[in-house]
Amino acid sequence: MNAYRLNLATRFRSGAWLALFVLLFAVSAAFSQSSSNDEPLIPGQRQRNDDQPKTVKEYLAKQRAEKAKKDHEELLKRGDEVIELTDQLEHAFEKSNGLSTADRSKLESLEKLVTKIRKGLGGGDDDESEQPDANGVIATREKEPGTLEEAFTALKEKTSNLVDELKKTTRFTVS
Repeated sequence: MNAYRLNLATRFRSGAWLALFVLLFAVSAAFSQSSSNDEPLIPGQRQRNDDQPKTVKEYLAKQRAEKAKKDHEELLKRGDEVIELTDQLEHAFEKSNGLSTADRSKLESLEKLVTKIRKGLGGGDDDESEQPDANGVIATREKEPGTLEEAFTALKEKTSNLVDELKKTTRFTVS
């Protein structure tokens, strides 16, 4: 009978340890499921990774959105530079009725900036031959200015139109 009680006591202890282990495992699993990841570990502080992406797709989407925003801001900055260069060239022309070498380099910079803006907006190049569009309509070119004065007036008008269109766009505009 003593051996039977000893065997029974050993089984009871083993069972108790097993039950205790299962209970601890179940409690820890339940606690980990019910604990909110939104709560900071230290009370009174907010977590800083609220805007952190959770998956690779979210991360890539966030990167694309940041790049689009940066590109749009860069286009707006170029637009401001275009207006500034146009004003400088116009004042220089009014002053001397011609362009110095420094003014010619400004004019080249202006041309490069306008080309970058047009490419950023999805526009083509004006040097293309006249070809029909999707509807079969051939676009007619505007009359080219005859004098330098008319050229500066047209330059001012077209750059201001371009910058106005640029400011109307958003970074979500599809070109």
